[in-house]
Amino acid sequence: QLQLVESGGGLVQPGGALRLSCAASGFTLDAYTIGWFRQAPGKEREGVSCISFDGGITNYVDSVKGRFTISRDNAKKTVYLQMNSLKPEDAAIYYCAPARIIGRYCVRSADANWGQGTQVTVSS
Repeated sequence: QLQLVESGGGLVQPGGALRLSCAASGFTLDAYTIGWFRQAPGKEREGVSCISFDGGITNYVDSVKGRFTISRDNAKKTVYLQMNSLKPEDAAIYYCAPARIIGRYCVRSADANWGQGTQVTVSS
């Protein structure tokens, strides 16, 4: 079973940047579309961005378009989320998981499990 581990979160000031990593073990990563999701306190988990198995298709939730960039290196079995111009409302626990791109939405695959996530805090 594909297992994913998130890392790269931390505390950053508004306007700052972070790069999150999603490292895979077990099965090869290049068969999977992968999504980044986030959950802030008191809010539902939302799909932030998805990338297709070969990196050819990506999508983003409207609130991060132009600021976040998803990418992948299948040889390194890692998917990245570069987050620039961070805002306080980006603060959340970020998770990665196998996903599906459905129109403009990034949806976790039904049989995918959540990992521990990585905490992103945006505060001055």
